Amino acid sequence: MIHILDKHSCCGCEACVQTCPKHCISFEEDEEGFRYPEVDGTSCIDCGLCEKVCPVLHQAESINPLHVYAAKNKCEEELMASSSGGLFILIAKKIISEGGVVFGAKFNEKWEVEHAYAETEEGLKAFMGSKYVQSRIGNCYKETKTFLQSGRKVLFTGTSCQIAGLKNFLGKDFENLLTVDFICHGVPSPKVWRKYLEEMKDKARRAKNSVSFHSILSSRKAMPSDGEGWSIEGISFRDKRLGWKKFSFVLTLAESSEEGKQNTVSFSRMHREDSYMRLFLSDLILRPSCYQCPAKGGKSQSDLTIADFWGIEKIYPDFYDERGVGLLMVNTKKGVAMVMKECCKMAEMTLEESTLMNTPYYYSTKEPAKRPSFWLLFHSEMKLDKISRKLLTSSLLIRLKRRVGRLMKKKKGK
Repeated sequence: MIHILDKHSCCGCEACVQTCPKHCISFEEDEEGFRYPEVDGTSCIDCGLCEKVCPVLHQAESINPLHVYAAKNKCEEELMASSSGGLFILIAKKIISEGGVVFGAKFNEKWEVEHAYAETEEGLKAFMGSKYVQSRIGNCYKETKTFLQSGRKVLFTGTSCQIAGLKNFLGKDFENLLTVDFICHGVPSPKVWRKYLEEMKDKARRAKNSVSFHSILSSRKAMPSDGEGWSIEGISFRDKRLGWKKFSFVLTLAESSEEGKQNTVSFSRMHREDSYMRLFLSDLILRPSCYQCPAKGGKSQSDLTIADFWGIEKIYPDFYDERGVGLLMVNTKKGVAMVMKECCKMAEMTLEESTLMNTPYYYSTKEPAKRPSFWLLFHSEMKLDKISRKLLTSSLLIRLKRRVGRLMKKKKGK
């Protein structure tokens, strides 16, 4: 029987829930918004399967990549719609073209993040782009096994711990399974995400008379609202219109009137100016297990690992692209077969070069000393904007010292 005593020891992959033969494990959300297994002891038969599939209790050996590339999609549209180099969509389209199935993370109708599968190229669009919220796996491991046993090719994408959970759940290697993970520094709380969206809807209501609010004619049907007139129309965590490294968080909300007009308001802010993104990047709202990740350094044994190739401008300046550059680690022979050089501009790198600015490949995020303070303020109903300013704004003296330092560097550069 699985029993969580230390929340650092559960990554939330849900493998235990899906493997239980008596269906006596449920996943319940805690006060931080993260889900953990709860066992109905009256139905449990102590078979031990839930413990057997746990990627924290049973960690695989690390494997080193066979090849490492800097890569970028040759298709301008796909590159701009992707968070980094546009690699996922190329791999996914190939699997679909071969009659396969692709699993990935998407927004549901409530703008929560969940795993699902697609069998068409059109369905792949929902999986594109980063989503900085922990996804719910649901029954995707079971569905993956069903597709594999029927002989269909399956591409499963997810965090390293989700890939490790899938492999433990399956219990053996399937030749028709391709797994892709990404370099992850941690997954933030769905509860904080929900609070953030509510606060942004409130801002939209208050922005109605401001110059940032636009009224446009719409031929579309009125969208379902939250009961107060507003619905979310679109979310982009990694809008690259200002550039790949200067990406913005963009949230678009809409309000339809009885006259057929649709009022829209878009909030677009640089990632380090948005309260949610600041809290995420400061590591304050990550799942406890992310500070002790069980799947770093190739332990997921995924076939491919993708990421942003941070630092490419220093290692290979000629390959840098403001539209994004991806990092592609080819970990297995199955992964080698999926490298599509005809669709990508590619340059082979060393593992050391690729991880110079991607240390989360090897190391877990350090748990911030201010994390308990964040949750105290969060449960006091303080708004996220105020919390981020209170906990993350540097003192005036520190900011002045940094500014003087930058000016001195510029002066020396002249």
